[in-house]
Amino acid sequence: MKKKRVVDIVEEILTPFVKTHDMEIVDVEFVKEGPYRYLRITIDKEEPVTLDDCQLVSQYLNAQLDTIDPIEEQYFLEVSSPGVERTLKKDKEFEKFKGRTVQLKLFQTFEGQKAITGTLIGLIDDHIVIENETMGKVEIPKSKVSLTKLVVEFE
Repeated sequence: MKKKRVVDIVEEILTPFVKTHDMEIVDVEFVKEGPYRYLRITIDKEEPVTLDDCQLVSQYLNAQLDTIDPIEEQYFLEVSSPGVERTLKKDKEFEKFKGRTVQLKLFQTFEGQKAITGTLIGLIDDHIVIENETMGKVEIPKSKVSLTKLVVEFE
């Protein structure tokens, strides 16, 4: 079964369930790492995600997948929260986390740097816009960024 199809099936099964529990799906991955396959679900909600939330989603999804059996090979199911230094993937996350400190990791250097940290201004015309202390306002096409993640600042 194709990777994309598994992801689509899981999102279709899980979306109504997580919504009834005031959660959302942040990401679904079905990947092969070494000899093993992993089905990874990342969930979020307004309050911090608890171990009980992960267990609830895991048990529900496990039961549904056992019933319809869309995955032919063996796999490990992992359900987790995005964490405090979460990766921003969906466009709406760039809106949600405006004003927060982010780190961009780039595919190629930009003004001599492969990683740039700054305050997130937003996603504008498919460009990630941040305010960097030394570079000022920086606009980088989303396609040139390999990873955007929140940075925890300790005061």
